[in-house]
Amino acid sequence: MKRSVLLTAGIMFAASAAFAQEDGAGAAGQTGLSAPGAKVENSVPDQKILMRQADFAEAMQDVAERQKVFAGAPERFTLEGDFAQGGLAFGQTERGAKIRLDGEDVMVDDDGRFLIGFGRDAALTSLLTVELPDGTTERRSFEIEDREFPTQRIDGLDQSKVSGFTEEQLAKIAIDSAKKKAAREQTQSLADWSLGFEWPVTGRISGVFGSQRILNGEPKRPHSGVDVAAPTGTPIRAPAPGVVRLAEADMYFEGGLVLLDHGHWLESAFLHMSRIDVAPGQRVEKGDIIGAVGATGRVTGPHLHWSMKWAGELVDPQLLTGIMPKEAPSANPAD
Repeated sequence: MKRSVLLTAGIMFAASAAFAQEDGAGAAGQTGLSAPGAKVENSVPDQKILMRQADFAEAMQDVAERQKVFAGAPERFTLEGDFAQGGLAFGQTERGAKIRLDGEDVMVDDDGRFLIGFGRDAALTSLLTVELPDGTTERRSFEIEDREFPTQRIDGLDQSKVSGFTEEQLAKIAIDSAKKKAAREQTQSLADWSLGFEWPVTGRISGVFGSQRILNGEPKRPHSGVDVAAPTGTPIRAPAPGVVRLAEADMYFEGGLVLLDHGHWLESAFLHMSRIDVAPGQRVEKGDIIGAVGATGRVTGPHLHWSMKWAGELVDPQLLTGIMPKEAPSANPAD
């Protein structure tokens, strides 16, 4: 509150000073106001001083505008979730509202539902702006938890899957990348994510999101998801409803790969599958079997790698599902 008062005072002072200089009420080289009845030494204001004061006033007005973020809680939208690196938050506002996160547009469905996410290395502050149909604007600024991620060393991988790629392998990698890029060019407006998420497979967690990977002694990109160790052939179930965007059995790094669109640019990726039971364009419901655990692609043993992306940013699936259940969820007892 004290800071807000100081900012307001600064704006008023700067604006008054600039006005006084234009009116010839201040001496050259001075930035304050002249006392009433004081003799004016120079009726021509110093242009440099005027420019500096104008710039200061404008800057302070901008600060004051941003400061409105902290003045009370928003009244016409709600937002809850994990405000942490790798986290997702889910919101509700009025129909027809327009939302921006740090200046970028956010998809809002016909019922006013939306979600936002924060990548592994997201900045530690973020600003959400909601423009309502009646022209009102509400803002919310929040701090993002700075998470610490472990380092994981994995040895015994096929070196051809780590580095030193041949021309033929590079060509295959490029083809695979093009397929994934094409699959990610669209998303559905249906908020399938609003029904919540469950573990697609149960078992021992053998790798966590965000860990710094050292493969065969070579530092690589941080781990993009969570690994669940399970026997080959274990059914993989859709953690939430969605539309299949990609289903490929022989990707160079991923092996058997399925991309599932949960709406609003939120995607699940399932890697290393031994069997794929879905096709692009197919809609699946939560709990439907989409394939089976395998050891295809760059692996040392059978497991499911489950990663998620929101608007191109990797997020942590484990923050959505919580503690691993003892038994796998089942949508149909006959499965």
